[in-house]
Amino acid sequence: MAQLASVSKVVLGSLGFCVFWVLAVFPSVPFMPIGRTAGALLSAVLMIVFHVISPDEAYASVDLPILGLLFATMVVGSYLKSAGMFKHLGTLLAWKSQGGRDLLCRVCVVTALASALFTNDTCCVVLTEFVLELAAERNLPAKPFLLALASSANIGSSATPIGNPQNLVIAFNSKIPFPKFLLGILPAMLAGMAVNMVMLLCMYWKDLAESSPDGKQMEAAIEEGRAPSKTPSPAKSNVAAGYLSPLMAEDTISTKHPWFMQCTEQRRKLFLKSFAYIVTVGMVIAYMVGLNMSWTAITTAIALVVVDFRDAEPCLDTVSYSLLVFFSGMFITVSGFNKTGLPGAIWDFMAPYSKVNSVGGISVLSIIILLLSNLASNVPTVLLMGGEVASAAALISPAAVTRSWLLLAWVSTVAGNLSLLGSAANLIVCEQARRAPRNAYDLTFWNHIVFGVPSTLIVTAIGIPLIGKINI
Repeated sequence: MAQLASVSKVVLGSLGFCVFWVLAVFPSVPFMPIGRTAGALLSAVLMIVFHVISPDEAYASVDLPILGLLFATMVVGSYLKSAGMFKHLGTLLAWKSQGGRDLLCRVCVVTALASALFTNDTCCVVLTEFVLELAAERNLPAKPFLLALASSANIGSSATPIGNPQNLVIAFNSKIPFPKFLLGILPAMLAGMAVNMVMLLCMYWKDLAESSPDGKQMEAAIEEGRAPSKTPSPAKSNVAAGYLSPLMAEDTISTKHPWFMQCTEQRRKLFLKSFAYIVTVGMVIAYMVGLNMSWTAITTAIALVVVDFRDAEPCLDTVSYSLLVFFSGMFITVSGFNKTGLPGAIWDFMAPYSKVNSVGGISVLSIIILLLSNLASNVPTVLLMGGEVASAAALISPAAVTRSWLLLAWVSTVAGNLSLLGSAANLIVCEQARRAPRNAYDLTFWNHIVFGVPSTLIVTAIGIPLIGKINI
């Protein structure tokens, strides 16, 4: 049974967490428009100033392996961008497209699969304007494609530990190997992706019926390399998401390597691009065989920097250090809030009704995760509930512990589709679409929630019975 701290500690710790929550959900509130990253630092400082947590405990609560993995993933993503990886994804969307409905299905499938490997936020940053261009060339409405992009990115990212930040936290805390994590959620992800796609088609079937003949021209332009490929700068992306990394770099991979002085320019570029793809595949394989994820990603990033053979400063400038600062502040804030004993006391009340060995218990647990993920955001929800849920499941069986972690990953991620505020990927799509130079669209809170609520509830419910069905 969790014990509450002193009344003053509970009140002050709750106040510090409320500051974090308000600024994380509403980063530009009139009375404190300092943004999410500064808000996370403010709440962390308040936890120390209020003596809810000591300075030493605050430093110890910062999870360095997660920060290292995030940093390295951003660097690798930057080199993949320079190697043309995301341009190829855009080409795949448009290649021989058979009208609006076919294009919508492609957006759903490509975005979901790409998000599992390159994170949902990255895919949303890179693909939003490209999808808007495709819709404009075919005289199609922007809204269904924006909803498809955002919702599929969230659903797809649930399948791997590197798909989104909350899965990173779960993978490190649960010690679930990459293959087991992937196979445990993959059936739910594939089913959820299909159901979400069908719901979009049903809701916007008539709107997707007409297609402009200019679509063929767009496909030809893409094949010739003339299609618009303008992507937002890291600064704009950070404004859109508040603290998210765009993993973007406008620079091409350097070819100033002494080994290749006798080679043609084209061959030098081909080697460096091929190397970027090869080491990235090697990184994923290393994840699959169970090597340390954080150091594997850091090693991959350094290999790319060394082979690029130039000053790495431009690449390192693409890293969203504000994201790393945000996570550090959030780790301290959540640790301080846990010190109050309030989260544990609330869970003790709910635990008897949230057991993962019964349909009713799983339903109650899923509803709690769904609501908290939209009220407190999904990463803080995972930090607050992960240990408690796993401890309760440990009283049942070891298999129940694994399933509880996977269930937390699935529900907290899909919960992001409920509203615009539920996921940073949603905010990225919304802001990128609003500022797009062509076919700009203002995806409002209410436009999103009309589709988001039924999609989230149905996709979550369909995926839950499939969690953990494949064992290795």
